[in-house]
Amino acid sequence: MRNKVFADAKSALEGVISDGMTIMAGGFGLCGIPENLIAAIRDLGPKHLTVISNNCGIDDFGLGILLANGQIKKMISSYVGENKLFEKLYLSGELELEFNPQGTLAERIRAGGAGIAAFYTKTGYGTVIAEGKPTAVFDGHNYVLETALKADISIIKAWKGDKAGNLVYRKTARNFNPMMASAGKFTVAEVEEVVETGQLDPDCIHTPGIYVDRVVLSQGAEKRIEKVTTRPRSEEVK
Repeated sequence: MRNKVFADAKSALEGVISDGMTIMAGGFGLCGIPENLIAAIRDLGPKHLTVISNNCGIDDFGLGILLANGQIKKMISSYVGENKLFEKLYLSGELELEFNPQGTLAERIRAGGAGIAAFYTKTGYGTVIAEGKPTAVFDGHNYVLETALKADISIIKAWKGDKAGNLVYRKTARNFNPMMASAGKFTVAEVEEVVETGQLDPDCIHTPGIYVDRVVLSQGAEKRIEKVTTRPRSEEVK
């Protein structure tokens, strides 16, 4: 079986990344994001990108570094509230935005990977989200038609991966990453640990290797926390 592991993030993206592409980027906030692959895209320098992701990172981290570098033309997202540069670029007309309810975004991506062209949902009916979209009534309830999302390339983050591209995710990182793996025409996975093919329990594999084209070991990931919320330790509470 072919070894899909590449030496580093840049070599894993060389030859498959170019101007004008649509890229899916996994993660939720700053959790489960492919930090090395995002940095490699910045260094490789493709422009006019459409990026499908739950959010756009923060001003100096995650997808925010691509935004600051002028590489993103359009975002398809569900939450953008942590990025001041995003707000500035959107309000000035320099950045296009297709806003989605979070569940709708997730299902549009899942549908893209499952070969489902479109689906009806109640979410967004009667709001600006539904403007210009077909609607229908099922069992007396109103629905709006949403189309599937696919990408030229998906960059995702997993906990473990084997040399054949089989992946296991951990906790919150198992959100947008698995569905994006199947919705990209080409998928590159950044993993925290690479194991030999056959070492992963088949019953615990979340993404089969058939969906994954290349694997790279994550190196030096910061794993930042967006907002640190703490409380005093019990012995400190008066």
